[in-house]
Amino acid sequence: MLQFLASFYFNLSGLILCPLLGSIILSVIPDSRIRLIRGIGLCTSLITFLYSLFFWIQFDNSTAKFQFVETIRWLPYPNIHFYIGIDGISLFFVVLTTFLIPICILVGWSSIKSYKREYMIAFLICESFMIAVFCMLDLLLFYVFFESVLIPMLGPIPYSPIIIGVWGSRQRKIQAAYQFFLYTLLGSVFMLLAILFILSQTGSTDLQILLTTEFSERRQILLWIAFFASFSVKVPMIPFHIWLPEAHVEAPTAGSVILAGILLKLGTYGFLRFSIPMFPEATLYFTPFVYALSVIAIIYTSLTTIRQIDLKKIIAYSSVAHMNFVTIGMFSLNIQGIEGSILLMLSHGLVSSALFLCVGALYDRHKTRLVKYYGGLVSTMPMFSTIFLFFTLANMSLPGTSSFIGEFLILVGAFQRNSLVATLAALGMILGAAYSLWLYNRVIFGNFKPKFLQKFSDLNRREVLIFLPFVVGIIWMGVYPEVFLECMHTSIGNLVQHGKFD
Repeated sequence: MLQFLASFYFNLSGLILCPLLGSIILSVIPDSRIRLIRGIGLCTSLITFLYSLFFWIQFDNSTAKFQFVETIRWLPYPNIHFYIGIDGISLFFVVLTTFLIPICILVGWSSIKSYKREYMIAFLICESFMIAVFCMLDLLLFYVFFESVLIPMLGPIPYSPIIIGVWGSRQRKIQAAYQFFLYTLLGSVFMLLAILFILSQTGSTDLQILLTTEFSERRQILLWIAFFASFSVKVPMIPFHIWLPEAHVEAPTAGSVILAGILLKLGTYGFLRFSIPMFPEATLYFTPFVYALSVIAIIYTSLTTIRQIDLKKIIAYSSVAHMNFVTIGMFSLNIQGIEGSILLMLSHGLVSSALFLCVGALYDRHKTRLVKYYGGLVSTMPMFSTIFLFFTLANMSLPGTSSFIGEFLILVGAFQRNSLVATLAALGMILGAAYSLWLYNRVIFGNFKPKFLQKFSDLNRREVLIFLPFVVGIIWMGVYPEVFLECMHTSIGNLVQHGKFD
């Protein structure tokens, strides 16, 4: 009986629709009912998170096949279906998405002063689209949802883009929103053309069918370039990274959390799900090119980070370095490298999001993010200083934290493929420690500056409650990563075997 109920109620389409249902309910509630709007938004996101945990609990680690598969016919064509399912690669991205949305809603609990109902609706719609991206097994619909995520991040509420444009923090927020929109959309035009070409050649956009289809090497190279144009902007890889620091600086705190925690993972997930398994010969052909871009990005952005004066830009540039570490792991094309890259993506989703929350806590109190105005906070904000220290150490991959496991596995995998690349990537870890300690030392220690900072208050209970799950997640992944690795091991082994990368 319980199995029947589980199969009836617990399905992926229900998980995708749950936040949408919450946003529909919110849309009919009057703006004046602020407490009710907050309560419904938070409850919807928490229910969705608990809902996603069911899929983790029920997940079968022993098979590489897609699980919880659903097929819905939505067009009168035989080979284009609404086709969803998850495997070990996509499972934790779904859980990470549902974990971060309640955090984003709590972050804006008191700091968001305008369009409060629309704020909740935007994040719930964004959550629904992101879950759909990670579950989608149809290439055409993957593209639709891949681009649809831009709508709640940027779409119009009268005359200005949403999460960045409405709740952004400075005058350049509209420019940053459009820069983000144009960069990501222009890259995706090539991907759309590639999908249409694949549909015309194979007659299907079903991933399962496309994985058994062999393209000629020349076509693989052209299709791989088209997909790369889209995914590399989202990662972001050099020279397509310019939009990220600007978008982070102008976005509200919750917008930065979603941007760093989930949206940057869409590009790397696209490589893992589509580019690498569908075009294995082209992947091998372009591996040196990806290595070169990634190593340049790691060293260049790490050096750039040390010269930044804005707290958010420092974390944004460090995000570029970490995500290019991920691409090195993925294109090592062995089990250790790919497992490490997924672990580092999950870790980055926690660590980077938590660092942006720390910056948000400072900005809410002092209304500035410039490093030169801060100093001596250890005496006025001791609890914040302790929590910020933990996340700073996690960002520099201290052993015992989640980032260390991911980066170690990536270096092991990369060293098997190319020892020079692994050595240069390891240099990025040293630079990462340099800018992380420099930032912490400037903000927390040093001379106190009462001329600039006049209001003093440590973290309140709501803020401590927000940080607590991040601390638990980072330590859990760092001390006992087997829980995560065992779920993805079979799927990644199948991916490596399918591409004959051994």
